[in-house]
Amino acid sequence: MLALVPHPAHPPLAVRSVESDILFPQSGAMSGMAMVRYRVDGIGALVLPAFSGRGRQDELWQTTCFELFAAGPGAAYREFNFATSGRWAVYDFDARRSGMREFNPTTMPEISAQSGDRLLAVTVTISARDLLGGEQALFDRAGLTVVLEEEGGVKSYWALAHGDDRPDFHDPACFTARLAAPART
Repeated sequence: MLALVPHPAHPPLAVRSVESDILFPQSGAMSGMAMVRYRVDGIGALVLPAFSGRGRQDELWQTTCFELFAAGPGAAYREFNFATSGRWAVYDFDARRSGMREFNPTTMPEISAQSGDRLLAVTVTISARDLLGGEQALFDRAGLTVVLEEEGGVKSYWALAHGDDRPDFHDPACFTARLAAPART
């Protein structure tokens, strides 16, 4: 798993670490599903949205939210938002924070969250085709990001990298993971 780092201007209260990764099906079928995993260590003060049923919902980032950005060589990119409530959102952008529109995934994301005393594991299953941008595999970079809300409204912003004095997951500097397209069958 890849280690995410908190934005220095917004340190966490009790969270010690956040990790994430993306797994593609071993069969290599572009039509298969991809799995995105997140692991949070130090969840004693974490605020988690309660399950409210699967479905689309905007503004999930206002509380604990697990995110994924997929980008290619151009300015366009896709943003995925996932909450422990079972809610999700997917948006396409023409360029950084411009041209935003809803994207309708080919398969509704499935979100599973399991927690213990110290750890939270969130697993999301999404269409590999949606993640890679279609048959041409337009997206080859990813940004794995997380907004964590802890007691008292304390929010920390975790990413593979941060590019500015303010947290901004739309900053291309955050898109440092490589997306290895599965082989076509």
